[in-house]
Amino acid sequence: MPLATLTSKGQITIPKTVRDILKLEVGGKVDFQVLEDGSVLLHPVTNTVDDIFGRLHHPLRKAVSINEMDEGIRRKVRAEKT
Repeated sequence: MPLATLTSKGQITIPKTVRDILKLEVGGKVDFQVLEDGSVLLHPVTNTVDDIFGRLHHPLRKAVSINEMDEGIRRKVRAEKT
């Protein structure tokens, strides 16, 4: 099992074998998920806003105003409370 050492600045170097498995490259980001039992999962962050920009766009979908969005959120919250 690969090990890493924490520096005085709170930094670690992710071992190459782990970077290769996770397909991490220079500048790559990781997300830490702390579980209830105290263990931690490390996930590579693979999607950026640029990666998904425009995926929800559909030329026939009508535009929705901010007020309509807010009202939709209010309805959803109310429905979840009941």
